[in-house]
Amino acid sequence: MLNDPLAATLAKIMNAEKVGKKNVVVKPASKIIKKILAMMNENNYTGEATEITSERGGELNVNLLGNLNGCGVIKPRFSTKQNGFEKWEKRYLPANNFGLLFVSTPKGIMTQDQAKEKKMGGKLLAYCY
Repeated sequence: MLNDPLAATLAKIMNAEKVGKKNVVVKPASKIIKKILAMMNENNYTGEATEITSERGGELNVNLLGNLNGCGVIKPRFSTKQNGFEKWEKRYLPANNFGLLFVSTPKGIMTQDQAKEKKMGGKLLAYCY
């Protein structure tokens, strides 16, 4: 049984990326994982993730592009205010304006840039660059 499915998914994607695979199958498929993979696809870090339904829950087939240098979850899930993202960007991202932080806000999961535009804070979920 998985304690953190998001961490397992990102680790599996990162390992497959390092080896040079073109796609990877991750399970289980949850709404949070689907949303984060969709945002990674929008920002050209990964390819499209297609859902494979099975008897024991869903799986996702993720196409890899080779653009991912690092990704992972942020534990514990730190809370941040609308003007506090710079501190976390310095801690988890290698350079200024390079990479993404994924934030869970009252309006849904979004990147730190979208949260800054909407003037919202939230809980940090993951990062990728």
